[in-house]
Amino acid sequence: MAETKKRKFKMPTSFTILFIIIVLTAILTWLIPAGQYDLNADGEVLSGTYHLVDAAPQGIWDVLAAPFIGMIGNEATGGAIEISLFILVIGGFLAVVTETGAIDAGISAVIKKNEKNMGRLIWILMFIFALGGSTYGMAEETMPFYALLIPLMVTVGFDSLTAVAVVLVGSGMGVLASTVNPFATGIASAMAGIGLAEGIVPRLVFFLVMYFLGASYVSRYANRVQADPKNSLIYEKMEDQKKEFAVKENMEAMTSKQRTVLILFGLSFAIMIVGLIPWSDLFPSFTFFEDIYYSMQDTPIIGALIGQSFLPFGWWYLNEITVLFFVMSIIIAFVYGIPEDRYIHVFLEGTKDLLSVALICAVARGIQVVMNDGQITATVLYWGEQLLSGLSEGIFIVVTYIFYIPLSFLIPSTSGLAAATMGIMAPLGTFAGVAESLIITAYQSASGLVNLITPTSGVVMGAMAIAGLEITTWWKFMSKLLVMIFAASAILLVVFALLGM
Repeated sequence: MAETKKRKFKMPTSFTILFIIIVLTAILTWLIPAGQYDLNADGEVLSGTYHLVDAAPQGIWDVLAAPFIGMIGNEATGGAIEISLFILVIGGFLAVVTETGAIDAGISAVIKKNEKNMGRLIWILMFIFALGGSTYGMAEETMPFYALLIPLMVTVGFDSLTAVAVVLVGSGMGVLASTVNPFATGIASAMAGIGLAEGIVPRLVFFLVMYFLGASYVSRYANRVQADPKNSLIYEKMEDQKKEFAVKENMEAMTSKQRTVLILFGLSFAIMIVGLIPWSDLFPSFTFFEDIYYSMQDTPIIGALIGQSFLPFGWWYLNEITVLFFVMSIIIAFVYGIPEDRYIHVFLEGTKDLLSVALICAVARGIQVVMNDGQITATVLYWGEQLLSGLSEGIFIVVTYIFYIPLSFLIPSTSGLAAATMGIMAPLGTFAGVAESLIITAYQSASGLVNLITPTSGVVMGAMAIAGLEITTWWKFMSKLLVMIFAASAILLVVFALLGM
């Protein structure tokens, strides 16, 4: 008799999980009383104004239509189309930059310049990777650097675990402490209905603390291994690794065109940040950008030539920064000399790479569609308001942080997690006296913590495969750092909550 193979449980994809949540949410519309809050002139919920309304249970067709309405929106729920288009354009922009090889060449140049001072190189590289993670969600883009760093680290007396930690912890800490990362901060801010620049100061502090924590931890381990190889968690493999990962002299010098592309790449994010910060709100007397804008608009021909839909820095949001990255991709292609047909191909391939991220935002927004159409959003908020009424700001933000940790295992996609939860969690924060932007920081921190070690991450498992490491070895290496990250994150969140930031 043939043996029957047991099927191993396989975690469903984020799309399936989110659709299951849509179904469960629709069932809840039959069970939870419908209700509404009164709104102020700005459309914000007024605490203490909750009242019951007629029930509006959602049926099968409503469930099936929810992801599509989630993309285009309806009267009760804004669509995810602006976010999705921004993600697609960012994908195209990053693909064009990658085509030039500028980022790889830049990091290779740093490695070559500092290869005789490996202690300093660890700190420099981890800052570069952290900056990439914090600004544009650098993750899969790090994969080529494992093959570059591992031979170098092994040759000078470190182990492959050190090389993996430099890249994975560096970029992971950056994503954990995202400042303007469009796939985490950007999507969460849009779902919460706030500007991307709100909460930038706490996030910058988070970034610096997490970078220092990660770089210190990896640097200390590397120094111990170099001083005595027996301190390595993979000591028994080190001799074999020296043979397997022999250094290959294949690092090409960075060209002047690639250097220019790197400048334009950094300039793109600098312009985005300047455009998103509400200058006149923060500094009422600072009207520099508005003055320039109005003077240009009032100038004959110039105003019409620039365009009526152009807005001054400080007034920008998703539409404006989407156009910015599209234009910068064209400029970079022109500067580097990428032919028109090749540019179109690369840009479209880049959008294709992030199509799933763009679509997951719509599916996740479908949860809000069902809740809003079923008139239960206000009821859930009301119950949350009653539950949290006795909690201080500090306790609430820590509870939020802890809440997002298991949820990040359930929904490993940072964009999907933000889209699925921020519509409820951000308003709950306002009831507890915690800024929406700090709720976003808590979500990012929890998601980033989980994604440093989760075996469902292609980046984590890919790094393990390249370095020949077991995931259990990585968990052992990361155990103390995870405790430090958790403690530091909780402390920072409490401090910012008490300061009202």
